[in-house]
Amino acid sequence: MRKIKVQPLTKDAFSPFGDYYKMDAPEGYALKGELHSFYPDRLTAYHDGCVSFSPITVRRPEVMKITQVEYHTTTPEIIMPLNDDMILHVAPASAGKPVPEYTKAFLVPKNTLIKMNACIWHLAPLPANADELVAMIVLPECTYMNDCTVVDLKDDEQFIIEK
Repeated sequence: MRKIKVQPLTKDAFSPFGDYYKMDAPEGYALKGELHSFYPDRLTAYHDGCVSFSPITVRRPEVMKITQVEYHTTTPEIIMPLNDDMILHVAPASAGKPVPEYTKAFLVPKNTLIKMNACIWHLAPLPANADELVAMIVLPECTYMNDCTVVDLKDDEQFIIEK
């Protein structure tokens, strides 16, 4: 079975899949007041409609075996791990046919906001250390019903993520 090694999150390595920003360590120009520093527009995504903020919890499996993947045709997905670092696997857009041989897995530090581009293959993030990951998912309202294609991987397409 194919094994994918988790790699550090870097701008160059993640750029084919989207963008990210470390929200608990803001950098750059800020709008400042007496008590605050506001760092505007560090990560943006466009959607013409309601946006939903949804928590997800994911238990840590004994083996990080990936048997399904999903994508969203018309929208980026935004994820932020809240209580632990997370492992996120992604593969490039591929016209609806999974390409697990191109999958990469990234270690995303806690409080880092990830924006995956539309059509990027992925599934739920996984906890890096904790028994259960709590993360925030930001998607247009009802994306899970209106724009979510989930595909079961064939046995020879499945893979294991290793730290």
